[in-house]
Amino acid sequence: MQKKVTPEITKQTRFLPDALLYQPNYSPWLAEDSDFSRLKQQIDSFTLVSSDRLWTLHSLAQQATKLKGEFWECGVYKGGTAYLLAHVAAAKNTLQLFDTFIGMPKTHPEYDHHRQGDFADTSLTSVQDRLSAFSNIKFNQGFIPDTFTGHQQCRIAFAHIDVDIYQSVFDCCSFIYPRLVSGGIMVFDDYGFPSCPGARKAVDLFFSDKAEVPLVLATGQAIVIKLPEI
Repeated sequence: MQKKVTPEITKQTRFLPDALLYQPNYSPWLAEDSDFSRLKQQIDSFTLVSSDRLWTLHSLAQQATKLKGEFWECGVYKGGTAYLLAHVAAAKNTLQLFDTFIGMPKTHPEYDHHRQGDFADTSLTSVQDRLSAFSNIKFNQGFIPDTFTGHQQCRIAFAHIDVDIYQSVFDCCSFIYPRLVSGGIMVFDDYGFPSCPGARKAVDLFFSDKAEVPLVLATGQAIVIKLPEI
């Protein structure tokens, strides 16, 4: 039996040229009156992440709240996406934040576009102030992977990796992946961007011998969902 199309859908498509009917244009991240849009308005002034990437992050984080484990963000900058993740995680998941809060560490001269000291226009205290409404956040200031010390026994449900450069991305993968729970999610913000060739190289190299295949999105992100152990 053929499913009926609702009047709202037919109204939306009635005046579209035929060629456009077969091009995707559904963009929920652009909706003006939604919980997501209101959350986005709160963080617009202190994030560089575009609306479509924020939507992806928000949706995947919501799924990860069904899992037992911590939320991690590596690469916090001014705290915009951390605010979003803390809002989604609420009291369900602890959010661990990792950043130097003084800019980029030393970078690879061949693999990386960014240079040491980039993104230094932030600070730990300013981010702590922005996120002061949340009680589920723990701050880890310093260089990756040094700041992972003491977290060896943790279980991770969700990890947002936005560190831009080869060595830091690879170090994140090396530490987080073995501690990711079954069904846990890793989101790589920088994978598809020309400004971050080292990030893609690190992800591709790390997962070249793993069961999981990174799913590359048109947003520039890549995601990995941990498979159950066989």
